Amino acid sequence: MYFDIRPKERREDLFDREEEIEKIKRSMDKPLIVVSGIRRIGKTSVIKVALNEIDRPSLFIDVRGFPMNYGRKYLYSKIANALSKLRSKSVINVLKKVRGVSIFGFNIELAWSGRRMVFLTELFEALDEAGFVIVFDEAQNLRGPLSQEILSAIAYAYDNCRNLCFILSGSEAGLLYDFLGIENPDSPLYGRYFVEVTLNRFTRKQSIDFLVEGFRQAGKNIPISVIEEAVDMLDGIPGWLTFYGAKCIEGYCNPVYVRELAVKLAIRELKNIVKNRSRRYKLVLKAIALGYDSWSQVKEYVESIEGKTVSKGILYKVLRGLEKMSIVSKYRFLDPIYMEAAKRL
Repeated sequence: MYFDIRPKERREDLFDREEEIEKIKRSMDKPLIVVSGIRRIGKTSVIKVALNEIDRPSLFIDVRGFPMNYGRKYLYSKIANALSKLRSKSVINVLKKVRGVSIFGFNIELAWSGRRMVFLTELFEALDEAGFVIVFDEAQNLRGPLSQEILSAIAYAYDNCRNLCFILSGSEAGLLYDFLGIENPDSPLYGRYFVEVTLNRFTRKQSIDFLVEGFRQAGKNIPISVIEEAVDMLDGIPGWLTFYGAKCIEGYCNPVYVRELAVKLAIRELKNIVKNRSRRYKLVLKAIALGYDSWSQVKEYVESIEGKTVSKGILYKVLRGLEKMSIVSKYRFLDPIYMEAAKRL
């Protein structure tokens, strides 16, 4: 069903992403695939559908919600949980060879310290025997104290593991590419070839077709005028369109009502984004949301609120940071829901 709000795993439940799915599947003979696109564009669903259609084992590690200064214990527990969910005897057999791996039935534990600590390189070598595809979803959140260790292990596998494929996805494209460091001489992955898959928002026609077909699946007859109004408000973001469709099936078919729910959710997400950053992130977001669309206008707005001058370097850092998080680009929001949310911060 198109309006299932959970990530899709079957192609028939996913609308119009055939090209992206096929590109990922074709590229799994390569060591590294990077999947990017703004929030709620459908990256996780596209990856999971592709994984579901191949005859290879896969390990899916959701990096959303990782603390900024996560430690090895936290990382290893996430990897161990993902391995345990596979409930695979063949995986158990290859992992038995790795020092520091404890196995209880299908439950897997990884030693994260001491003499028996599991090295990621050895873990990747074991998974290479079974031809794994390893996914780090929202991989930009791997930035932190262990980032170099993780990148070095991926670079080692890139060079030495002939049957592994890594898929790294991210909603914050700038931060994701900064983390990978493909163009940074100090990064272990510097200069490495990778396959890039970018997901774009639906066109207006695609958005209308998505809602029409989704309502047909649900046995709902919604006037085209209502559908068009919803599309105009939600601007081709599949996640918001799915949210609208699901709410409509529940009986809340007013696009304004659903948009308000989406804005409240976006406000919470923006607050989480700016809470560990300077107050100026909030002010710059608000300035752009209010229509200030140049360097001088944003600077003037921030200075008027703070009652003091703001240096060019600090303001540039804030703007660049918001661009890397794929929230704004060229003084415009990439998602109209986030623009409205920023006005209310």
